[in-house]
Amino acid sequence: MANPFYILDVFAEKRYTGNQLAVVREAGGLSDEEMQAIAREMNYSETTFILSGETRDGGYDVRIFTPKEEVPFAGHPTLGTAYVIQRQREIIKRPVETVTLNLKIGQIPVTFDSDTLWMEQKNPEFGPAFRPGEVLEVLGLDAGDIETRYPIQEVSTGIPFIIVPLKNLDAVRKAKIDREKYFELIANTWAKAILVFCPETYKRENHLNVRVFADYYGVPEDPATGSAAGCLAGYLVKTGYSGTGSIELRAEQGYEIDRPSLLYLRAEEREGEIDVRVGGKVVMVAEGRLVG
Repeated sequence: MANPFYILDVFAEKRYTGNQLAVVREAGGLSDEEMQAIAREMNYSETTFILSGETRDGGYDVRIFTPKEEVPFAGHPTLGTAYVIQRQREIIKRPVETVTLNLKIGQIPVTFDSDTLWMEQKNPEFGPAFRPGEVLEVLGLDAGDIETRYPIQEVSTGIPFIIVPLKNLDAVRKAKIDREKYFELIANTWAKAILVFCPETYKRENHLNVRVFADYYGVPEDPATGSAAGCLAGYLVKTGYSGTGSIELRAEQGYEIDRPSLLYLRAEEREGEIDVRVGGKVVMVAEGRLVG
């Protein structure tokens, strides 16, 4: 039988903004090679595959592929896939407040709060810090663009990112990846993608502006990155950037590539661990079936 699929915009305040996602249902019969080929054909930053409408250990088995490879976790695919599961009556007969996904990194619960979905991410892990000179040429920036009061550091809540604090929006806009130097850098790093951010924003009501570069995964620049946002939330609390042991912030992303997105960040330090949650809205754009 042909597989149903859906196109969604995630971390979107309206249709045709945010980060695009394809979700394929009834995918248990597809091989790894077929899933990868479909993800490459869709050519979004990620495509997800719901293997079955049945639960296992209270969660739904889901796999996530970029155009280049399978990944153990990603933010906007988690929210978008949970949205599809919650809305499709062929899967769940009535609306529920929480949908749990069984991903490669483990179970990730997604909670529905009115029109906002929230995912609880893994406790952040912090890797090595970098000297500014190690990333300046990769990003096409000058020394004066870096906010040196805070570290450039690898952080992971499922997928690691190199977090780079910048001083202002001009520096964020100026960032441009040198692919040769980028691949030289990540050849020996835990993280393969880079997040830059600053406290200056396009929209007054937002708190941070963010860009994410992930050429390693076949995504030169991502419009909205929930996994990276979780890393950033943990980083803000851990480094004291926020000035408190907890945050509740709005992060904008995607403006430089005409896909404005909005991510909600919550994090709180509790007994030596940092509880991280990332939220956003999801909009359905299209649905259809793959030709069998």
